Amino acid sequence: MTSVLLVDDEPLVRAGLRAVLEAQPDLTVVGEAADGAAVVPLVRSLRPDVIAMDVRMPLLDGIEATRAVLRSVHSPPKIIVVTTFENDEYVYQALRAGADGFLLKRARPAEIVHAVRLVAEGETLLFPAAVRSLAAEYGNRAARQSLERAALTEREEAVLRLMARGMSNAEIAKEMYVGAETVKSHVSSVLAKLGARDRTQAVIAAYESGFVAPA
Repeated sequence: MTSVLLVDDEPLVRAGLRAVLEAQPDLTVVGEAADGAAVVPLVRSLRPDVIAMDVRMPLLDGIEATRAVLRSVHSPPKIIVVTTFENDEYVYQALRAGADGFLLKRARPAEIVHAVRLVAEGETLLFPAAVRSLAAEYGNRAARQSLERAALTEREEAVLRLMARGMSNAEIAKEMYVGAETVKSHVSSVLAKLGARDRTQAVIAAYESGFVAPA
């Protein structure tokens, strides 16, 4: 059973997400909060697997709440930031702060359920075109040098390109004709060399640096 904490200042949004998630036999909502300031205590007491976090809230926004969770909680949950607009600097900063992906509030119920399951399994929840656009507008100019210093092998570079396309480990394994464990090993090496917390931060580095060019 995957447990979810909902964080949004709109009661109707929380109610809608709860209804969608609790209609699934493998998902349960263990708590709700109306602001990011309440997140860390709730995470410590409820130990959710995933947080669905609004990116814009009046007291403590989703960016700072994400930073607080990752800084303060041992073995923190996965974090999905929920937003109205995909091309939003708040979303990009939340991803750079360590969120595992983002989801649009207008997403269909099936997309919401898929997103929670995907992130709970340790995969990346990104929309490559949107991240590319965000990186181009808000990206870090030092990213190119950082990626060059990482000295990735050819195989690691290939894996990073496929990660940036939003592929899962299983999909990458199929694309490269290798085993899933081999892909997992390459992904771990990429994250370590880039100093990235997770796949999302590695993908952002790839886009910011220009390593992955627009399609």
